[in-house]
Amino acid sequence: MDTMAVEQNGINAVPESERHGRAVDLFWPWAGSNLSLFGVAFGVYIVGLGLGVVPAIITGAVGYVLSFLLVGLVAIGGARSGVPTMTLGRAAFGYQGNKLPTVFSYVSNVGWEIVLVTLAAQSGAQILARLAPGLPATTATALCFAVAAVVVIAVGVYGHAMIMVVQRYLTYAFVVLTVIYMILMAPRLGVSLETTAGPGGWLGGIIFAMTLLGLGWVNCGADYSRYLPATSRPRSVALWTMLGGALPPMVLLVFGVLLAGGDPRLAEAAGGDPVAALAGALPTWFLLPYLLTAIGGFLAGAIMDIYSSGLSMLALGVPIRRHYAVLIDGVLMVLGGYYLLFVSTSFLGTFQAFLAIAGVVMAAWVAIFLVDMWRLRAGGGGYDERLLRAGAPASNWPGLVSLVVASVVGLGLITSTDENIATVVGFLMSDELEGSTFGAANIGVVIALVLAGLLYYLITAFTRRARL
Repeated sequence: MDTMAVEQNGINAVPESERHGRAVDLFWPWAGSNLSLFGVAFGVYIVGLGLGVVPAIITGAVGYVLSFLLVGLVAIGGARSGVPTMTLGRAAFGYQGNKLPTVFSYVSNVGWEIVLVTLAAQSGAQILARLAPGLPATTATALCFAVAAVVVIAVGVYGHAMIMVVQRYLTYAFVVLTVIYMILMAPRLGVSLETTAGPGGWLGGIIFAMTLLGLGWVNCGADYSRYLPATSRPRSVALWTMLGGALPPMVLLVFGVLLAGGDPRLAEAAGGDPVAALAGALPTWFLLPYLLTAIGGFLAGAIMDIYSSGLSMLALGVPIRRHYAVLIDGVLMVLGGYYLLFVSTSFLGTFQAFLAIAGVVMAAWVAIFLVDMWRLRAGGGGYDERLLRAGAPASNWPGLVSLVVASVVGLGLITSTDENIATVVGFLMSDELEGSTFGAANIGVVIALVLAGLLYYLITAFTRRARL
């Protein structure tokens, strides 16, 4: 497939003649998009739950694998059908009903594009301040922001083939630079951490790790597997997606945990601003490679988000070509990034809190999607295209009821540091639970996941039996 040609497929099923590659190819896009240096901060966060070195690494690894296993299972649907993720959702929610979760998917993708490009610009400016002390901070930020936005939009416009190639080489570069970086920082690592949390802390660590990583990608799983041949082995599709998403950030997780054990003060600073804190401990000669690593990690994630957000826009029924949808999302990304960088001083926290709400809805969505695929699509060999296009049933009430109920319960079991959003979430939590490990881990995301799947299973089993 020509990487320099703009992808012409939208949310249609990719023709069999254009489907190619192997399941192992899925490792690269997911690896590249999850090698952000924020993975180091994630290790610090899990230690903060009262876990020592070994428990933090074990719970983090389990959470990463479980959450990205969900992404891998969603990816199976893409290989079977040739259709992107949120379009496949029409089978479980109906043509019109699917627009409810798709709106949340779209907002989540665009939101993370904005956050990641903003972080890339801020990170670049902080490092440039050491490389070129005379460069005004605003100029450095604007320069990095412009470069980041152009790269993300350009790759997103070219589409799937370009993304698969770019993410592969970004992964190569990140791995080499990250290894050098970890060698330089090795003297600061240690294992002097005690476990103060009980069994609940272990479970909280797993839940927290799931919410930090894979659960934020479930609405994109099929977008990158749909170009694989329909004969691709489902186990391989799920396995390579899971390994790509979980293994590289697991290395950064271990590094963050060991950093907390060896240099608690630096680890605390890294938990708040990992790029700036970790750059301060580096020799000047490695700052430029470090700059590329920091910015590239954020951009790799933003590239995946802008591609998937364009597909979500089309799944909402907007009648435009895929690359035009990406351009529109790019404009929103630029406007949002500009506001965060140059106008607002407090919006980022509020916006990230709203993204947590979207995360609850998408966790409920993926459970319903997977139960639907497992119970109703596997036996028939795949998805009936009549369920995915205009003219299909407008709504599937078992899916919608399960989504709404599970989302409401999930929202009642998450917390927010934003005062305004805190008034509409956490309404099912006692003060004791809210201040516990489970409150900090936003257990509502996982509760929504389990409850939605269970409800959809029971309702569809009842309705199918009633028809007999």
